[in-house]
Amino acid sequence: MTAPIDGSKFLDPRVAAFVSGRHAMLIGGQWLPAASGRTLDVLDPSSGKVIGAVPAGEAADVDLAVKVARKAFSGPWSSMVPAERAKLIWRLADLIEQHGDMLGPVNSYECGKPIGDSRNGEVPFTAETFRYYAGWATKLNGESMTINAPGDWHAYTRREPVGVVGQIIPWNFPLAMLAWKVAPALATGCTIVLKPAEQTPIGALYFGKLVEEAGFPEGVVNIVTGFGEAAGAAMSGHPDIDKIAFTGSTEVGKMIARAATGNLKKVSLELGGKAPTIVLADADVEMAVAGASSAAFFNAGQSCGAGTRFFVHRKIYDKVMAGVAERAEKLRLGPGLDPASELGPVVSQQQMERITRLICEGKSSGAEIVTGGGRAGDTGYFVKPTIISNTTRDMSVIREEIFGPVACAMPFDDEDLDALARDANDTEYGLAASIWTNNLGAAHRLAAKIKSGTVWINCHNFNDVTMPFGGFKQSGWGRELGAQALDLYTQTKTVAIRLP
Repeated sequence: MTAPIDGSKFLDPRVAAFVSGRHAMLIGGQWLPAASGRTLDVLDPSSGKVIGAVPAGEAADVDLAVKVARKAFSGPWSSMVPAERAKLIWRLADLIEQHGDMLGPVNSYECGKPIGDSRNGEVPFTAETFRYYAGWATKLNGESMTINAPGDWHAYTRREPVGVVGQIIPWNFPLAMLAWKVAPALATGCTIVLKPAEQTPIGALYFGKLVEEAGFPEGVVNIVTGFGEAAGAAMSGHPDIDKIAFTGSTEVGKMIARAATGNLKKVSLELGGKAPTIVLADADVEMAVAGASSAAFFNAGQSCGAGTRFFVHRKIYDKVMAGVAERAEKLRLGPGLDPASELGPVVSQQQMERITRLICEGKSSGAEIVTGGGRAGDTGYFVKPTIISNTTRDMSVIREEIFGPVACAMPFDDEDLDALARDANDTEYGLAASIWTNNLGAAHRLAAKIKSGTVWINCHNFNDVTMPFGGFKQSGWGRELGAQALDLYTQTKTVAIRLP
């Protein structure tokens, strides 16, 4: 299984011109370089080549963005009626959809995602997320209460925006994760300082142009590009940011939570995962094979909800493993921009080296490689889709989030739901899980026992804008998507009036 050199030959000239053009940060309605003048390179993960450069924003840039966001929050944005905010958000959704022929390829070029997944999946989902929250802008109501105390009272609550929010976006779903955070923040009336991942900042800057075109007041959405240890850290500890939202690793999430204690800002974190994929004996084997393959290899395994631990009943274990291995070996690896690619590269040299190191650690600990097992080709950051068997609970491939196209398979003999749940829950993470069975009762009972923010039945990686998503344990705090995401960006004020 070999990987093509790069995807530049599939690149639309308009996309190439934008990506390689001169980029600036959006701060207060102006496009600015970093105060330091420094830039950071953006690479094509299918080739390792530099494809563009963006400003390397630091604390001074974050501070300026926070100032203009505070001014916008106290000014035109807070005085705008919800119906007008809703119109702007809906207009932005339309523009995202209309510019999908640019956003999709830029997304694939930066992060390596297959173009079909970008153009037909992530871009439409991004637009739909903004439309969904546009509808919520006019429905953020308080409530009146009957008071127990003696006397005549009128008491009610107000649901008010938190204020200025800092949002740090990951590189695995650059557009979708941006929408998950920006859309509810705008709907509630907050203003935003957004920091995209340093690996995938160019799509976010294109999004900034659409924010301008939609007609948002200056300073409502600000975009600061830069490294996490500089711009991200400055946001996390900034005394005038009221709330921080982060998606990424558990390790970095803990650092952000510590930094946020200075002014006790609100924090929401969507962090790592080690999702179990549980296949009971009565499962439809063909469906389970397709589902387990997608759970492990979708987006090159670069998903917090990826199904990386297969628990398969021994009665069908060999069939399921043979089926998943066959699918893995047939996947066409290639650059994201190649329409024929089914599996793209991982995002960086560092990520590829980490994945291959963990695979080697598994092998040296006695695990067996069913298929795959290392880098594909010698150019770009491609990793073969890998299935590992004969693992034990203490192995790093079982304990650590690999964040690549790698899954570990373990058979079980007894469908004791309590025992299965204990095995599934034997991890510090609790983001997602899937169960494959035709027994609806067993599915419900097992789902109730699994300590995870989402449990899928006969599917995996299914998300809908109406469904809250987030983790238990060290997979994070809070819920994104659905109505619950609005709680992250609002605070409740109680008003009590003693009537004369």
